[in-house]
Amino acid sequence: MAIKLQEQLRIDYPDDERLRHAGIRLGILRLDELHPRVSGNKWFKLEENLNAAREAGAMRLLTFGGAYSNHLLATAAAAHHLGWESIGMVRGLHAREALTGTLQECAALGMELVFLSREEYNEKESPRFLDILRSRYPQTWIIPEGGNNEAGTKGAGSITRYLPADSTHIAVAIGTGTTFAGIRATLDARIAMLGFPVMKGGAYLEAILKDRIPSTQNNWSLCDAYHFGGFGRHTEALLSFMNDFYERHRIPLDFVYTGKMMCGIFEMIEAGSLPPGSHVIAIHTGGLQGNRSIARHLCYGPADS
Repeated sequence: MAIKLQEQLRIDYPDDERLRHAGIRLGILRLDELHPRVSGNKWFKLEENLNAAREAGAMRLLTFGGAYSNHLLATAAAAHHLGWESIGMVRGLHAREALTGTLQECAALGMELVFLSREEYNEKESPRFLDILRSRYPQTWIIPEGGNNEAGTKGAGSITRYLPADSTHIAVAIGTGTTFAGIRATLDARIAMLGFPVMKGGAYLEAILKDRIPSTQNNWSLCDAYHFGGFGRHTEALLSFMNDFYERHRIPLDFVYTGKMMCGIFEMIEAGSLPPGSHVIAIHTGGLQGNRSIARHLCYGPADS
């Protein structure tokens, strides 16, 4: 069974007085509309992993994530559509006591959920732990958390084909950095990239990204002041911005990634950090299902689009 994706992806250009006043054109690449479950950048990071799994003769996927992980759900959905098996290694033993909506959906799609203590989960990249998993689950393709491997980076690079050639800046929220690195490696070097780490202390990613991005593609920077308390955390100011943005433009944002990025972009615009005449494309990386945990605070549903 094939995975049916949205064939045409659009770029929305919000009509916003703040943008007009600053003389900036802001477009939003709506990757969130690609697929109901394998949405945003998740599909691009999975596509090359699926190809690699086929070549290796594997018909089962194993990956890692938390109780609200977009990546776990996307992997479960992709495997289900292909008729493959999937295993989700879930961070935190507490998560099995009351399954989140995300994990319930993963299970409904056929994903076997294995709950790990945080200590066990922290070993997810160690050769010893991975050897144990390969022995326990033969003929299984193991995908790192967030699709953070060479295949995931290569797949993310294909997002570049949707970006206008006259862009001056490309903005993307950063978790593992896979999507950012993949796009930067394939993007016209004259176009600047702005990365918005969503975790506290995200400046550490700069050294990691320098190792992953060709030195000829050095036109990029990280804006690490917009974490709003850390990964998976939020503030009243962030929620207020997200609700206001939806009421103005009917574009839903998620609180883990795109809400933080978009709030950061507008703060930078208002501070004059982006020059007049800029053509900024912000990549909507999906993940709207993650809003389930804060649904009561939003004026739109967790999967509105």
